Amino acid sequence: MNAKELRKYFPILHQEVNGHPLVYLDNGATSQKPIQVIEAMDKYYREYNSNVHRGVHTLGNIATDGYEGAREKVRAFINAREAAEIVFTRGTTSACNTVAYGYARMFLKPGDEIVTTLVEHHANFIPWQQAAKATGATFKFIPLAEDGTVTLEAVKETITDNTKLVAIHHVSNVLGDTTPIKEIAQIAHQHGALLFVDGAQGAPHKKIDVQDLDCDFYTFSAHKMAGPTGVGVLYGKREVLERVEPMEFGGEMIDYVDMYDSTWKELPWKFEGGTPIIAGAIGLGAAIDFLEEIGMDNIERHEKHLVKYAMEQMREIEGLKIYGPQQDRSCLITFNLDTVHPHDLATVLDSYGIAVRAGHHCAQPLMRWLNVTATARASFYLYNTEEEVDVLIAGLKKTKEYFGNVFS
Repeated sequence: MNAKELRKYFPILHQEVNGHPLVYLDNGATSQKPIQVIEAMDKYYREYNSNVHRGVHTLGNIATDGYEGAREKVRAFINAREAAEIVFTRGTTSACNTVAYGYARMFLKPGDEIVTTLVEHHANFIPWQQAAKATGATFKFIPLAEDGTVTLEAVKETITDNTKLVAIHHVSNVLGDTTPIKEIAQIAHQHGALLFVDGAQGAPHKKIDVQDLDCDFYTFSAHKMAGPTGVGVLYGKREVLERVEPMEFGGEMIDYVDMYDSTWKELPWKFEGGTPIIAGAIGLGAAIDFLEEIGMDNIERHEKHLVKYAMEQMREIEGLKIYGPQQDRSCLITFNLDTVHPHDLATVLDSYGIAVRAGHHCAQPLMRWLNVTATARASFYLYNTEEEVDVLIAGLKKTKEYFGNVFS
């Protein structure tokens, strides 16, 4: 099924914005939702809304089956060894903080090292920065290549026997590069370090096999992969998750509560205190069904084609600069146009019905490394088409012409 055929499943795409057909190119921020996901969540609320695990009545059992069934879908989607290694969170940010508080702050000490890069999203940067400050551990950065990518040579030079945790992106939300996770895992493990992978821009766009990658943690958000907002996944190897302490306490996650001490449930429920994100998990399960029917390899192939198609035309626009690797990019293009501020650029494009992102993309350290305050970003997904790329290119040319006339 091609992109044009897939669009029929996305109700939001069939509208006009500012008098023009919507061209949605802000998928890096959040993707749109197919009717299958919307209907799955609607069915939960209409037909079997109930809390999970605790009850023995019929609706509770159906809800529990739906919630835990979604966990199994996630397990299969990323090829984890067992469902117990899949923790539902509020999203990637929540997962990063869970490990930063439950592992890094609990076990690291002065002399230990946390290694990351300047490319990271704030969600995969600040929790480790603050954990280093709280524990006295050293916060280290892998030097970047000229195009902002991470080389294995730089990784080898940075990770030492003092490194306890490496936190790194799978796919950059700014540069669109794919990090060699499997090889970095080998290097980290040779030095006795754990590897935490931010897969927020990876899982929606490519086939993920956590056993092949051999990472210790992998996290992603449902809303970037055709699922609902407010739910995400933290994968961790069982032997590692067993060591991580929960950061939220209350109902559902406990085993036994005494006056002066308590014990926790087994994995994964010790991390899921309170009423969990039931409808969100069910929606994520429906999104996974949808994506797997299309095929993750097909999605990745389609997006790379769109990126290449767009970049070839963007390079012909005088004064347009593309940031990051110029070849073999994933699902997005980050750029600036002459002296036009990215916010102004995005505003003009919006007047033509084109939605792109403008700003620092929650990556201020990277913006400073690039020597810019902000950039524009066009990010693609399975329902975008070559025709929409053509509309974007036309919009960029009109924007350049408009500002050229204003300042001439």
